Amino acid sequence: MGTVEQLAQLEAAGDVVYANSRYDSTYIIDRPGLDEAFAAGIPVAHLGQVDGVRALLERYPARWTTVLLWCSRAITEARSQGRGDADTPARLAAWDATEQDLAAHGEFAWDLTLTTQARPPIESAQRIAQLLDQRGEATTA
Repeated sequence: MGTVEQLAQLEAAGDVVYANSRYDSTYIIDRPGLDEAFAAGIPVAHLGQVDGVRALLERYPARWTTVLLWCSRAITEARSQGRGDADTPARLAAWDATEQDLAAHGEFAWDLTLTTQARPPIESAQRIAQLLDQRGEATTA
């Protein structure tokens, strides 16, 4: 979490790799944060827009692996309600926007696509770790 002033400083320094506003907040991927994440191990960036993934790939050169984690709208709604989210309608609107975004960018080639309703979370994590291992990127638990 950061302040408006910190965001302005990052922007002034050219350190914002990608920014997106959703759920009454602004989410950013910033160069210093990515530097810290890489220093700590294998970073994970959670992005909900293809343009965000592209920005990350283009503006922060690294050996990125792109993974699309997907579930149906009905499962998204059930999971949100099960967590007790107060903003389920906003999350469903985000799901709708993401579906449209993916359709508009059908040419984007993901390294791995996983339907999360079809497998337990541990299996998805294992599939991602397996892909990283195949690419020669060490993973640790």
